[in-house]
Amino acid sequence: MTGDDATGRCNCGAVSWRINGAPLAVAACHCTNCRAQSGAAFSVNIVAKARDVAIEGPIKTFEDKMTSSGQPVLRQFCGECGSPIQSVITANPAIVAIKAGTADQAGNFAPTLHVWTQSKLPWVEVPANVPSFARDVG
Repeated sequence: MTGDDATGRCNCGAVSWRINGAPLAVAACHCTNCRAQSGAAFSVNIVAKARDVAIEGPIKTFEDKMTSSGQPVLRQFCGECGSPIQSVITANPAIVAIKAGTADQAGNFAPTLHVWTQSKLPWVEVPANVPSFARDVG
């Protein structure tokens, strides 16, 4: 994780984003819904204050109401290519999760914590030195 501004874009380049300043965390989420949205074993998210994030381009939103936490999540993606861009838990819209795989410098964003590990796939190894939570943080 870096202290510099982070930037990224979708696969087709129609949507771009910027996080001003250092993110709050980089969270690997193992919940079933994040796995489905990312198409991967878990979703790596750059967690930031919404006020520090600027997104430009044709964003579409899917309101995911069938979540493990019971809290709806707004899953936002490029309206052109479908790349996932951001998730917003409606219970706390001041905090957003930008999809780290879309970052221009994605290698700078190793997970600083893992959440929803009770749902992780059995072959996924969570490093012992990285904090992990069976459900959400707190």
